[in-house]
This record gives sequence, C-alpha cells and structure tokens, in this order.
Amino acid sequence: MADESTQSIVIDATPERIAAVIADFDAYPEWANGIKRTEVLETGADGRAAQVKFNIDQGPIKDEYVLAYDEWSPDRISWHLVKGQMQKSQEGSYALTPKGGSTEVTYTLSVQLVVPMIGLFRRKAEKMIMDTALKELKRRVENAG
Repeated sequence: MADESTQSIVIDATPERIAAVIADFDAYPEWANGIKRTEVLETGADGRAAQVKFNIDQGPIKDEYVLAYDEWSPDRISWHLVKGQMQKSQEGSYALTPKGGSTEVTYTLSVQLVVPMIGLFRRKAEKMIMDTALKELKRRVENAG
C-alpha cells in the first residue's frame, strides 16, 4: 500500500470555477508543469471526463498513464490509476471547501511506483508534485478570470 500525502491551498474563486479548470483537461499542457499532452478517452453520462490519458515529461520523470475519474461532486473530485508505465497505483482527490468568497483546496495523493523509491526521496518528490500542482492550479484559476 502506498503512503498518502495531503496538502492544502486557498484559492480566490468558487468551488465551481476551480472544478471547471480541473475538468478542462485539454488546457493542462498550457499550465500544468510537465504535462505535455492529455487525451480524454471516455466521457461519462454527465458529459465529464471519465478516463483521461496523460503524457508527462518533467526532467527525470517521464510517464504515460490513464486515470479514471470516480467522483465529480460540488465538493470533491477523485480518481484512480487505470494503467501506467512508471506507476503501479495512484489514487487522488481534490476536496473543495468554501471559505467565504474563497475555496480551500485540499489535494490528497497516493502513488505507488513500479520501481521502489527510498521513502525520503519519494516524500520529497510527492511534496514537490503537490506543491507545484496546487500553486499552478491557483495561478490558472485566479488569472483566467
């Protein structure tokens, strides 16, 4: 079982606005560091992405993987890994909690790699990925109007 990491940030926007940016997978290469290409493979009955393929190239980390989105509710978006080259498993979620005119976004991620990584390095990598993801999401949401 992979360890779980959690990090939060406050974004000056509504949960609906943040969820719209998260759901716009075609735009990820414009703002999400390391994401080179995305492709929605399947949509659900609600029209939202159900399965998305990601191509990531971030220095030493190169991977192609498919995520299935399990939940799209007003306060939570969650996913799990369907298949990947470097990952054995991945589970993640965004919890969107209104705070006045802003929203607290809590990102939880659990990744298990095919090749084991020393705990210290793995935790450092997870922190960097989460920190970057949340800061880039905040920048995209707040600057996109």
